[in-house]
Amino acid sequence: MRRISEAAKRAAERREKENAAKRLHDLVPELAEMTINIDERRFGHDESEVRHIRHIVVDNAPAIFDLPCCDRQCDGHHDITGKILRGLKAHKTHIEGSDRCLGHSRDGDCALELRYTVQASYG
Repeated sequence: MRRISEAAKRAAERREKENAAKRLHDLVPELAEMTINIDERRFGHDESEVRHIRHIVVDNAPAIFDLPCCDRQCDGHHDITGKILRGLKAHKTHIEGSDRCLGHSRDGDCALELRYTVQASYG
């Protein structure tokens, strides 16, 4: 029998949560396009650990933005749902913020900070 890793369990829980969430187009029907620029770095450092762009498919995307920490050994995450939804409901085209990971890895407390910038258009 195969043992399921903790990371796989967390990913499955995240997918289940996303499947149960309300849809983004139901909460913000005017939203046409959306991208999230994600940058994770060690707290207090200028150099990125991970940087990528997430293109959101508005028509079927869940209205939840709970991102796992980029450190695969960390059990933490970044729930930025509230901040993003408030901005989208206010029809902001630019939303930015940061969230420090409060998780733990085998080396102790996580020191990663997620910085994000949302670009949105409405139609």
